[in-house]
Amino acid sequence: MSLAFTPCVNCGQCIDACPVGALYEKSAVADVWGAIVDDKKKVVFFTAPSVRATLGEAFGLPVGTNVEGKMVTAIKQLGDVKCFNMDITADLTIMEEATELIDRVKSGGTIPMFTSCCPAWVKFVEHYYPEFIPNLSSCKSPQEMTGGMVKTYYADKAGMDPQNIVVVSVMPCTAKKFEARRPELGRNGMADVDVVITTRELARMIKKARIRFLELPD
Repeated sequence: MSLAFTPCVNCGQCIDACPVGALYEKSAVADVWGAIVDDKKKVVFFTAPSVRATLGEAFGLPVGTNVEGKMVTAIKQLGDVKCFNMDITADLTIMEEATELIDRVKSGGTIPMFTSCCPAWVKFVEHYYPEFIPNLSSCKSPQEMTGGMVKTYYADKAGMDPQNIVVVSVMPCTAKKFEARRPELGRNGMADVDVVITTRELARMIKKARIRFLELPD
């Protein structure tokens, strides 16, 4: 049976807690490299807010060091790629969820309303407390909103066919890998986000490319 159909919520805490390093995320690094070298594809990265404060640990910097500038420079040195951050859709999620909550309160909708930002939380509700599914917000997570915007608004502004865009998100959580594969979150036969890599996977890509991270300009 696929892990997707088990009560596991894909939170990734088992990976973090494993004392001997026997558990690790399923790497999607090869998929990213494959897209970067494909002349027919345009790769667009975007990063979750927390990545800037954790990536530096992989290069010996103190915990919590903000390396956003070096992170963006490093990503752009991986190949002919674009790089955005997810801050805008983190804010957009707040606005959309607030709007939905106000509408529910005024129209007598289902309350309390729970956020739908975390795919592990959503899967937990689906498996263990399905009676609360109507309480979940109908809004997509910031990851899915960003992917959706890249393949609609950005694709239109850049004059690009969204079918040729490969959206790569850099996330702190393995549950985002599962979320990106949920078919109901895409449209027109396309996923909003094509590949999800963790902060550790990005660090491995930077090291594999022999980029001297600590010497990079912001």
